[in-house]
Amino acid sequence: MNIQMPFKCIALTTLAIALSSIVRAEMLEPGDAFPAIEAEDQHAKTFPMPTNTKHIAVTFAMGSGKKANKYFSDKGAEYLPNNNAVFLSNIFGMPGIARVFALPKMQKYPHRIMLADEKGLLDNFPEEKGMVTIFTLDDQGKIKSIKFWNPATGKAPF
Repeated sequence: MNIQMPFKCIALTTLAIALSSIVRAEMLEPGDAFPAIEAEDQHAKTFPMPTNTKHIAVTFAMGSGKKANKYFSDKGAEYLPNNNAVFLSNIFGMPGIARVFALPKMQKYPHRIMLADEKGLLDNFPEEKGMVTIFTLDDQGKIKSIKFWNPATGKAPF
């Protein structure tokens, strides 16, 4: 019986875990430049990040996305542009059957939604379960602050 084999497996597993944590992207934080994102909106139209953007509201899950959509809908189509804000919603990994129902519903909202539909696009974005991540940018596009917002409170995100 070769006793060295289990030790080699443990060593390789430990090395793989250590390397994966090094390779993983660092979380965005204040002072970092906000990444240049261009995606499609809910109408399949190209949606580049406007150069005058001051706030980005990011949702990672259906629950917080629905609450944010309700809040922004109640505020009207001009709420986000008037606040130099963009709403970015993660739909990567949404099953095809769910898209059949979700996208037509999203198309009914009066506000524009940038759809994050690319693997890894939001991997370095901080998130809290059930919350919307709000990035505030300075005039150079660097992150001034990051906060977490619950749309159900009715309080303004920016």
